[in-house]
Amino acid sequence: MKIKNSTILITGGSSGIGKETARQFIKKGAKVLITGRDKVKLNNVANEIGAIPLLFDISRLDTIIFMAEKAVLLLGGKIDVLINNAGIGLFPKLGEINKEDLQSVYSTNVFGLALLTQEIVKTFKSQNYGNIINIGSSASLKGFEGGTVYAASKFALRGMTQSWQAELRKFNIRVSLVNPSEVATAFAATDRKEREEASNKLGPKEIADTIVSVVELRDKGFVTETNIWATNPF
Repeated sequence: MKIKNSTILITGGSSGIGKETARQFIKKGAKVLITGRDKVKLNNVANEIGAIPLLFDISRLDTIIFMAEKAVLLLGGKIDVLINNAGIGLFPKLGEINKEDLQSVYSTNVFGLALLTQEIVKTFKSQNYGNIINIGSSASLKGFEGGTVYAASKFALRGMTQSWQAELRKFNIRVSLVNPSEVATAFAATDRKEREEASNKLGPKEIADTIVSVVELRDKGFVTETNIWATNPF
């Protein structure tokens, strides 16, 4: 896809992977809308990188239809790329898990993501074209200690991605899953502050570079799934 003059929606775009991805697409000439839950932070980042801000908590499932329509309108009535980046993580071990943990993580990582995508796909189908990039995790592929809630949500996302690939190819809609290993961001930080990037860990740039390359692939083909690992994280 040619990125210049395209329109892109990135959920969770006010920090980390979402922010860096938005920055890269904007530099290439795209019109980018970013969502976030912190109004001040969202507006500051949007002003910094030249994005359109939309205050939106994807876990509020009753607002998704309205917010999806608003996002498309803010992007000029069309949308070329949806990047499902918003996500949260909780990591209780078996024996410590409660209903609220499951509801919190699944409301964002699975339920909200699926319902938002369903709304945006209406526009994609009307255009007979679109791109969906789901941000998974190495936890989409393998569980880990304390990963019951989070890994399960990412396994669900992988299953949804594969189902959408089967359903949407005939509409010229490409669906890809990008699985980062550990990335230095504000993810899972209670204070939501960005972590400093370590020399041996992935940073948002490696993930954003991957997303951009997946989208830039000629429209006749698409990447179904890709995994990004730090070269030597030890």
